Amino acid sequence: MAESTEFDSICPYNDAEAVDALNKVANHPAVLAISGYLFPDEPVTFLRNALKSVHSIDEFQEIVMNRAVNTCMEQTVHNFSYDGINNLKNIQGKYLLMSNHRDIILDPAITQVVLFRNAMPLTEICVGDNLIKQSQTVERLLRSNRMIKVIRGISARELYLSSQLLSRYIRSTITSGKSSIWLAQRQGRTKDGIDTTEQGLLKMLDMSGTGTFQENFGELNIVPLSISYELEPCDVRKAREILISRTQKYVKSRNEDMHSIAIGIRQKKGNVHLNIGQPLTPDEIEVASRCDKNDRYQMIRYAVDKRVISGYHLWKTNYLAYDLVTGTTKYADHYSKEDVERFEHYTEHQLDKVERRLDRDELRKIFRDIYANPVKSKERLVSGEPFRTE
Repeated sequence: MAESTEFDSICPYNDAEAVDALNKVANHPAVLAISGYLFPDEPVTFLRNALKSVHSIDEFQEIVMNRAVNTCMEQTVHNFSYDGINNLKNIQGKYLLMSNHRDIILDPAITQVVLFRNAMPLTEICVGDNLIKQSQTVERLLRSNRMIKVIRGISARELYLSSQLLSRYIRSTITSGKSSIWLAQRQGRTKDGIDTTEQGLLKMLDMSGTGTFQENFGELNIVPLSISYELEPCDVRKAREILISRTQKYVKSRNEDMHSIAIGIRQKKGNVHLNIGQPLTPDEIEVASRCDKNDRYQMIRYAVDKRVISGYHLWKTNYLAYDLVTGTTKYADHYSKEDVERFEHYTEHQLDKVERRLDRDELRKIFRDIYANPVKSKERLVSGEPFRTE
């Protein structure tokens, strides 16, 4: 039995724990149906047998997860591309991947596929416990997938203690050489298409540091990531949430996160691109360290955001949505009249999926903004304006 540590409540399963957990997941009645969807060329019992036969987390990733994510991409992604892999290969030691966040599961899953294709070690992944708490089966599956539990929905005092623990775990895992880690740049998915880093996240990372500001951030080897979907996962659900949140506190329905995961997996995504940015440099961190109080974190935040926005690949849907929102033809050379007609048809089809009581015009405007805002972020980056006023 593995030695108990202070991180037992949040860390991923070890090999023995994962093997035991996956054996139990194999008996879930939904496994046969999931197997048919993810492994259509295999016998319907393939997934159940695979879950019962793996001997380690690495074997589970190779036999099940990598194949499953690739199948999902083959069925829902038109073209997938990535760049910047050498930015990881040139790092000495482990690193912290700080990513924009558009889809609950696919963002980190696609990142793992890229690492797998390049024969690089996979990362551990920070995931909100709102997913892990869905059911014991979900927890077993996620923690067998190198998931780190991020506690949410607790009191301020509990959140402070939980943040300290998470910060210590992230720092210990990276600096000890145990594993690299994937972490979203903000809590929850970006709903409005504007990718910015939460300052509180950077403060959390600094909490566990025992050296100077420069040393604390330098040893984490922060690498910004940017994933871009031509068709935004759960776009109309995000628009709906933004619209409702304007007049009342948005309360998720039971199993809403699980529904979003399922939709994100099955929904057509068009083209998808993953950009791996350059790691934050010692010079950038040193300059930040000379600033006062919160300005130090703002400098780190800007360095991450700049790379995420620079690396975001703009698609036809982004350019034409921008022109629709602004009433211009500024980017008309990036799309055709037929592209606009397809997007408008797609928009109305998506809007039809939500309740009719919601203001259709406002919902449509928010929907278009989700696609237009990445273009606006690029323009702000070029002009030197803030990416978002908060």
